[in-house]
Parts: sequence; C-alpha cells; structure tokens
Amino acid sequence: MKLSFTEELRWRGMLHDIMPGTEELLNSGSVSGYIGFDPTSDSLGVGNLAQIMTLLHFQKAGHKPYALVGGATGMVGDPSGKSQERNLLTAEILEHNLNSQRKQLEKFLDFNCGDNSAEIVNNYDWFKEFRFLDFIRDVGKHVTVNKMLAKDSVKNRMETGISFTEFSYQLVQGYDFYYLWKNKNCKLQMGGSDQWGNIVTGTELIGRMGGGEAYALTTHLVTKADGTKFGKTEEGNVWLDPNKTSSYKFYQFWMNVSDEDAKKYIRIFTLFDKEEIENLETEHNAAPHLRILQKVLAKDVTIRVHSETDYNFALEASELLFGRGTSESLLKLSEQDLQSVFEGVPQVSVPLSEIEKGIPVVDFLSLNTNIFPSKGEAKKMLQGGGVFINKEKVEDMNLVVGMNNLIKTKYILAQKGKKNYYLITAI
Repeated sequence: MKLSFTEELRWRGMLHDIMPGTEELLNSGSVSGYIGFDPTSDSLGVGNLAQIMTLLHFQKAGHKPYALVGGATGMVGDPSGKSQERNLLTAEILEHNLNSQRKQLEKFLDFNCGDNSAEIVNNYDWFKEFRFLDFIRDVGKHVTVNKMLAKDSVKNRMETGISFTEFSYQLVQGYDFYYLWKNKNCKLQMGGSDQWGNIVTGTELIGRMGGGEAYALTTHLVTKADGTKFGKTEEGNVWLDPNKTSSYKFYQFWMNVSDEDAKKYIRIFTLFDKEEIENLETEHNAAPHLRILQKVLAKDVTIRVHSETDYNFALEASELLFGRGTSESLLKLSEQDLQSVFEGVPQVSVPLSEIEKGIPVVDFLSLNTNIFPSKGEAKKMLQGGGVFINKEKVEDMNLVVGMNNLIKTKYILAQKGKKNYYLITAI
C-alpha cells in the first residue's frame, strides 16, 4: 500500500513539526510546496541531502515540489544556527553558486512529469525591483517586532549582537512564502526544524496580506549519535561536488558512520522501503563486522549523488589499502585521491635528483627511506617475495628505482608485507 507523504516521513524518522491542518491538506489532493536552499557555497553539502530527500518524497507522493534558491536571501544571511554575522557575498559569486546548486538539484528531482514536475525558483527575481520603502510599508507593518524578537534565531544572538540585515531575514523569507502562495499556489513550506520560526512568519503574512491559509512542516536536523555535527569531517564539510569532496572521500564518509547512525541514515538518505531496510538491519545485526548497512548506504548514496562509475572507482580505491587493489587501480587515482587513500600511512621524502640517477632497490628500501633498518633485512624480505612497489611484487633483486616508477611524477608506493604501506615523495 502506498504511504502518504507524512506517513513516509514518520516511519523514516524525519518528521519533526507539522502545523494543524497540514495532513488534511496533503490528503485532499496534489499540493504545491517548497524548500529554500542557502546559496552561500557553490555546492550543496550532505546536510542539504535531507531536504532534497524531503522534496523527493513529496514529489513521489504526487505533489509538486519547488526548490527555492535564495539569490535575494543569500544577500541578507540567515541567522538561524549562526553565532555571528556572516560575510555578505557579491552578486557575481551568488550567481555562480546558484547555477552550481541548480545543476545538483536537477540530479534528484523530476522536472518532466506533467503537473507534478519540479521547478526551481530564485527569490531574487521578485525582490530585485522591490523598493525598500515599499517593502517595509507593505510587508513590515504586518509583523510585530515583539514576534520577531521571540524567534530563537534572534534570541540566541541578542548577547553577541545581530545586525538589522540579519534581523530582517525572517521578513524576507516570509515574503517568499507569500509570493509563492500568491503566484504559484504554494500552500506548504518545508525545511529543517531550525526554520520553524521563519516558516510560521510566512504563514502569518499570507493570512494578513492575502487573507489565505498556508501550512508548515519541518524535519529533524540530522545529527550523529555522538552529538557532533552531521556532514562535517576533520577536513571540513562533505560536499556533493566531486571537485570539493572526491567520490572516494564521499564514499568513505558513509562507510565510516557508526552502526547506530547507519540505521538512521539509511532511512533518511535512501529510497529503500520499510521492508527492505528492516531486512538489511536483520542481516547486519547477524554479522555486524561485515558492515552491511554501511556498504549498502555508501553504495546507494554515492551512485545517486555521483555515478556508478564513481562508486566503482571509490570501491577500487578503498581496496588498495587492504591488499586487494591492483597497480592499474593505483595509477587511476588522482593526486588528491592518492593522498586521501594513503593519508594515514608513513610518509618519506627522497631527493628527486637521486631518483633521476636511479637507486638500487635494496638501497632505496633501507638507506634512502629507512623502510627496512638494514640492507640485509631488505634483501631477506625481497627474497621472500614480500616487497611491492606501486602494488607490483618486486621479483628482481637488481631492480633500479627510477623516474619510470613515479606516480603523478612525484610519488612511489612501497609495501612491506600485506599491510605496511609507505608513501615516498620525490622532492
């Protein structure tokens, strides 16, 4: 039996707040609704994926989704969840960011399915000709300062300070809802739970400016089991753009989540149904060490965000560390991925001039890199077939390590035994 939109969000653990009357509206037929996306970067991050999935479920339930990219609100800055004022972006940077995000959104939503086709709108289109005096007269008079001050996004900034620019953000977002209600018949705004106050401002404006009714629905902010922020690593955000987060690192992000988080994330970020997920959980619980949930989650999300080719590449790259990778897999890595895959292994540098001359392999493994404490030990391991250069077994004791052994013109990967890797850089 096909579930309604809200039933789908509930069993997936996504639904947070819902305004009275919203479910009745959604059950009455096809509804137009929207979610806004912040254009402060030229890529959406994995944190945005939860909202993209919300729009995707909304569309699959027979409704019409709008993705609002905030060309105007991006110039103001949303204070929600922020402890200090943000830097304002130029119009050129915003336009670049908006175009990049638009391409990412088009990967997920269906823009060619008749009446329920997704649409992308930019609030700069209706704000660019809106004069300041007209805005504060026609819009500002409908919302009291008392109500604006009561919003969490403002209250949390009262001690550190908030500019009039960011204070006015909720009015600007509220007007977006009014504009889309009036011009696109949008009766529902959705977003993360931190957006509840801004969304409610919009429903109030629709009532006061247009005499109409509109509704609100929010989803839980995605967190990690240990309380740290989802979508962050030691290196920073995990982006959907492979130029900012490689497909290998993206895949590894999902592979490294805890069992507890994997059970939560597979509901939020995949389209598997309830029965499929419960079967996967049973399988996972029977042999947790196989990390079945993580593997399925990482595969599904990597393919949908990037491609099957990128997933296969990430899988090959991951296997390089566990002895199953090949020299061909190694040579396919970009420099960025090479450094990512072997980030935790010992790193050694050797003068490029020495490699240009050529170094006997025994000397290279001992005197030049200290991989072995002595030439004798290096010879012994070589004779036993336990040394690999760039994932190929060294079978010639007289091999000379030279320029032809460099990967990306500067790296050599040495391996001692099955799991001891050393990344040598020519400098």
